[in-house]
Amino acid sequence: MKSYKRNNYMVLAENFYINENKEKAIDFFKKAFLFDGDEEESLIILFNIALIYEELERFDEAIETYNKVLEIDPNEFEAYFNKALVEEKRGNKELAITLYKKSLELNPRFDKAYYNLATIYDEDGDSKKALMYFKKVLVYNPDDFITYNNIGSIYEESGDYNKAYKMIEKSIELNPSYYKSLFNMGVVYKRLGNYNKAIEYYNRSKECNPNYYYIYLNLSSIYIENEEYKKSIDVLTEGIENNPDAHDLYYNRACSYSILNQAEFAIKDIRKAIILNPSTIKWLTLDNDFKNLHKNEEFKKIINEKV
Repeated sequence: MKSYKRNNYMVLAENFYINENKEKAIDFFKKAFLFDGDEEESLIILFNIALIYEELERFDEAIETYNKVLEIDPNEFEAYFNKALVEEKRGNKELAITLYKKSLELNPRFDKAYYNLATIYDEDGDSKKALMYFKKVLVYNPDDFITYNNIGSIYEESGDYNKAYKMIEKSIELNPSYYKSLFNMGVVYKRLGNYNKAIEYYNRSKECNPNYYYIYLNLSSIYIENEEYKKSIDVLTEGIENNPDAHDLYYNRACSYSILNQAEFAIKDIRKAIILNPSTIKWLTLDNDFKNLHKNEEFKKIINEKV
């Protein structure tokens, strides 16, 4: 009878969750937990409660629930992993690192924990540790195309373009449609001075994800370097259509308009860029691309307004 009631409450909880009534879902999962059942089912209920607390950004209660999981099973490595995810969301990177490492003590083959550790170290600029942990991911998940791309990106940033090329090539081999690998291959080809191949890969990346606005910035940069300002404007216009809130795209298009002495269009884009990101204004007097606007009254007004 108790088992039946537990199952009934779990079904109700799941239905409330599906209907986006998360508070009620928590209530009924808690009611289900009060009835007898096997340990595995109890852990599932607690994980569900904790994950909903995370979605509601009730992080203290999520941590408290994961601790209940560990009271039942101290070797539940995913509880430590999920606690680490919560601490990352709260900005507690050092504690998150400790918890990820604890999950790996319990399960040394847990590739997700290696990946998240690598990502933290990569964000903090510790490329040596980032590479170490990303490479551990590949030991246990050799087909992880995202990790190959991330390793390639680190090599590219350090100037080791040959290693970067090999890692990104492997990523593309595993998933030819992953836009970041295609984008990063474009970056590598640009670094190697092969602009035609860079453009080819940027365009392939754009076909896979037209909303990744860095593609348009990098393409426009190549066209500007080659003094193909009309092409730069065309690609930035396409980028703006897909990313209307990307201030960098308006700023770069303004640069090209300025170089072509199309002051009216340049001013319009400058104002839009400043609305989206007010700090943009500090670059206007420093950027040589705007030298054609220095005598323009509207441009001087923008500088003086500081808005």
